[in-house]
Amino acid sequence: MHARTLSRRVILLVPVFLGAQTALERWGAREERLPPMAELSQFPALVGNWQKAAEDPVDPETRSALGADRILSWTYFQSKTGFYGNLFVGWFQSQRGGSSQPHSPQVCMPGSGWTTLASRIIPLNTMAETIPVNRYVVSKNGARAVTIYWYQTPRRVIANEWAAKFWVLPDAFRDRRTDTALVRFFVWNLGRSDEETAAAAMDFSRNAYNSLREILPR
Repeated sequence: MHARTLSRRVILLVPVFLGAQTALERWGAREERLPPMAELSQFPALVGNWQKAAEDPVDPETRSALGADRILSWTYFQSKTGFYGNLFVGWFQSQRGGSSQPHSPQVCMPGSGWTTLASRIIPLNTMAETIPVNRYVVSKNGARAVTIYWYQTPRRVIANEWAAKFWVLPDAFRDRRTDTALVRFFVWNLGRSDEETAAAAMDFSRNAYNSLREILPR
């Protein structure tokens, strides 16, 4: 799709999403059925053959900027391949009024100095179901990595940021809930090919998905 065509579509969609945001704010006057807080600390230390290696605490300033109600940031190690991967989950108990919403990695990664080399939405086949995910190849100061991320709600997994915003309102009216999670996997290539690194990232995220379904409120 040409950039100009995409830009036109985005411009046309802006009034729609602004209207949806206004409707969501008005709906906020109704009682929201807040889910219990997600206990991310219960996420398993062993994910497939990925073993937890360390916790990566998020500093208070970053935590405040993210606005998430629960955050998990752990590094895992796959001994058979030598790959290291970080799992980040930012969970939001409510998006009512639009004050607390996930920050898109499309914005955060460049803000942290990472340059996108390739990106696309792909299907991820898990034991539970096939879900759409974003797969990015990124670089920074000569280092390369593959990141996979998606947005996870009680009803669905969403890759596209605009679609994630769109579904907030229908799900809010249907379930009286707006909780969501940004799930992101980051695997460093450590001198391997992008294909090998992507395969490792897919394996990491595929094995983690079932545990996420169990831990995140449904």
